[in-house]
Amino acid sequence: MSPAQHDQVLNTSVLVLNRHYMATRVITARRAFVLLYREVAEVIDIEDGQFTNYDFDSWCELSQLRREDGGHHDDWVRAVNFDIQLPRILRLTRFDRQHTSAVRLNRRNLFARDGHCCQYCGQSLPAAQLSLDHVVPRSKGGPTTWENVVASCVRCNTKKGGRTPKEARMVLMSKPKQPSHNPTLALKLDNPKFASWKTFLPKGTGHLDMG
Repeated sequence: MSPAQHDQVLNTSVLVLNRHYMATRVITARRAFVLLYREVAEVIDIEDGQFTNYDFDSWCELSQLRREDGGHHDDWVRAVNFDIQLPRILRLTRFDRQHTSAVRLNRRNLFARDGHCCQYCGQSLPAAQLSLDHVVPRSKGGPTTWENVVASCVRCNTKKGGRTPKEARMVLMSKPKQPSHNPTLALKLDNPKFASWKTFLPKGTGHLDMG
């Protein structure tokens, strides 16, 4: 594995649960291994439909057995003398409260909220071809908030200019609002490797911080 591939694997997402098995946030595998090694977290692994808890030592032992048995897994990290399997779910052993935080307003999250569609014409576009539009323009005092920013294609953004939708005779597809959960999480759940997360997430993909 090249250094670039190694870093890519360590940036893989891991779901974190609190002591009561409630989903709290998503972290990188790199951070997950730190928590596991410090014995403040344990791995929750599923096999044959059953969830089992593992501390760092027992997870290392299981990883070696699976590797020797030729068990298929697509994410491994090379340790000093052996390979260790990347966990998908981690449970904190010293944290009782459910972590709550507002979903960050940034381009990635906003485009995910709007389904990568222009909120004026409905055209679906890749992120590189979308822009952020202030419904009430900043020149008119419009704030940069979830309720006043939408995804827009360049054509519609240019057409609207520094006007409100009403002034530009344009109609929003839906009223913008702050999402109750991180909209990018749904993209993770579409990947089969994160299927085990669904057991611990409420319908609607859950309100988690991606960090």
